[in-house]
Parts: sequence; C-alpha cells; structure tokens
Amino acid sequence: MIGVFRQKNPANAFILLIYALILKFPLFLHAPAPLRQAEDNYLYNLVLRILHPFAGDRGFLYGLLAFVLLFVQATLLNRVANATKLFPKPNYLVGMAFLLVSSLLPEWNQFSSTMIVNLLLIWVFYGMAGWYNSTKPLTAIFNISLIVGVLPLLYSPCVAYVVMLLLGIIITRPIRIGDFVVSLIGFLTPYYFLFILLYLTNDFKPYDLVPRISFHLPRLPASIWITVGILLLVVPFLIGGWLVQDNLNKMLIQVRKCWSLVLSVLIVGLLIILVNPGNNYQHWFLSTIPLASFHAAAYYFPPKKLFPLILHWMIFAFAVLVNYL
Repeated sequence: MIGVFRQKNPANAFILLIYALILKFPLFLHAPAPLRQAEDNYLYNLVLRILHPFAGDRGFLYGLLAFVLLFVQATLLNRVANATKLFPKPNYLVGMAFLLVSSLLPEWNQFSSTMIVNLLLIWVFYGMAGWYNSTKPLTAIFNISLIVGVLPLLYSPCVAYVVMLLLGIIITRPIRIGDFVVSLIGFLTPYYFLFILLYLTNDFKPYDLVPRISFHLPRLPASIWITVGILLLVVPFLIGGWLVQDNLNKMLIQVRKCWSLVLSVLIVGLLIILVNPGNNYQHWFLSTIPLASFHAAAYYFPPKKLFPLILHWMIFAFAVLVNYL
C-alpha cells in the first residue's frame, strides 16, 4: 500500500476512496448522532438546527456527512501538500496518513464542530503558505485572518488560532506592524458583522459568543485502547519529525517555511488541548493535519521500505480493530 500511494497516479484517487471506505465503514453500520459539546458556538449550533428537520437527532445522514468531510479533508490536504512541495515528489501518502490518523480514536469519526474547523484549517494553511510570495500580501493576510475569525464561532477554543496567525506572519513575511494590524482586523471582522446581525434581530448576547479562556492539564487516557491510539499518533510523528529535520537542508526555503507552518498548526493544536480540558478527545482532532503530514514523512523518507511498510500495517490493523470492535 505504501508503494501504491508513493506514486502520483490518477487511479490513486479511487484507491484512496476504497481505503477510506474500509477504515470508515463503521460510520454506516449504526445511526450516529452529531457530537454536541459545551464549547460549540453559534455557527455550529446553527448548522445543527438547519440539519435537524432533515436528519433528526441521529441517523444515516450524519454518518454520511462525517465520511464526506473526512474524505474531502484527506484529498484536500494531499493536494495542498503536493502544491506546497512538502515532499520532493508528488504522492498520496499525506491523504492516506490523514485517514489513518483520524481513525485511531473512534470519536474523531463523529460529525462535530471540530471536524468542520479542521476542513477550514486546511484552507487556512494553504493560504498562509502563499503569503511568502504574494503580490498583494495585505489582502491575502486579511482574507485568511477572516477565515480564522470564523473558527471560534464554530468551536470556542479556536480563539487560540490567533497565535497561529502571528506565527505565520513571522515565518513567511518580513516583520511589519501593518501586517499584524491587518491580521487582527480580519480576525475580528466576523464578530463585528455577527454582532450587528444579532443586534438587528434582537438576539444580542455577546457574552455567549465571546470565548472564555482557562488552562487545564490534558485529560489522561481512560483505557488501554486510547493509550495505544495516542502512542501510535506520537511515535510516527517523532520519527517523521526527525526525518524531515534530516532532509531539511535539501529543501528550498519556501518548503522549509511550509514545514514551519505545519509545526505552528501543531503548536496551536496542543495549546487548545490545554485551553479546553473536555470530557473526551474531540479537541485533539485539530492536531490531525500536522500529525498526518509528519506521519507521511515517516512513510516517505526512509531509504529502506520495510520499516514504513510494517509501521503502516500495524497502525492500519489497530485502526480497523478499534473502529469495528
């Protein structure tokens, strides 16, 4: 399977779909319900209200939406990785790695606000990667900051992604105060228009929309399955990180900056874990984009192909086991 996805073959898009169906098929075996969390904000609750007349409280439609969102994220992330040249040759390993990573904890397959946020994060990452050589940098920074401003309106702890914007500007642009000011204006713009809309409709409750920030220690694993799942997230990430670092001097400056952006997404994802203790591991899902990228590096860079082959089938077997049983 590693050898298949190492090639950029048009048929691999179909193979990736079959791969996703094997991993995610349990989504269609039951009548799943959308995940509701205390940290869900106005826009996600609005999405659930829109879907309720068609899907009810639970049912096949939520499983189908979750599958479509996960497969679209895998495909889109793979296209972004190839477009930004994270690896010397185009491949489908990033999409494969994302499907594997997102299957290690079964609750990550549930339709949720974090799943929608993760889709927008891929768009944000691709936009930030283009800041380096943008002909209209202020416009590009404002547009991406506007999208990041929408994220806390879906899931409140995503206010932490303002840190990612600042890191992105530092990594990709010369330090200019104007860039930071434009970024802040873009981030606040969705709140501005939503407040106006709610005020005009006599539903103005700003304190319910503004995220409340408090720091907590991460939740400890509650079972051996979760412990093994987290280990299979962390160990390939460390291996991939070491391999990327080992090959960094062979990469162009633009590609190095892109890997730095991947790391910044991970840093803020870890920050969200501290901001939100949660009663589950759903908020950890926001780290799957950088984790999948480094997992793909663990499959791509080793000169001997036996190790990535064993690593892949070990993770694949655990993902199938934990999702089906």
